[in-house]
Amino acid sequence: MEQSGSLLGSLLPLVVLFGIFYFLIIRPQQKQQKEHSAMLESLAKGDKIVTSGGLIVEISKVEEGFFKVKHSDGAESRLVKTFVTSKWEE
Repeated sequence: MEQSGSLLGSLLPLVVLFGIFYFLIIRPQQKQQKEHSAMLESLAKGDKIVTSGGLIVEISKVEEGFFKVKHSDGAESRLVKTFVTSKWEE
């Protein structure tokens, strides 16, 4: 009987630490990832976005896995969707 009590007593702090870790780190990160995915899906032609490199560009065409973007000088290039950080709100 004492062994099962000591086993439970030694595992309880680990379970509590995992619960704290889950609610403070894992859950918010999953929520943020879902919001970012929803934002990427809602982007359309004419929206301005911020890239992970800090560039602010305008979407000229939405493609599978890519955006065709227009820079302020008129040059166009393709941008992988995973490099979009956020939508630019002026």
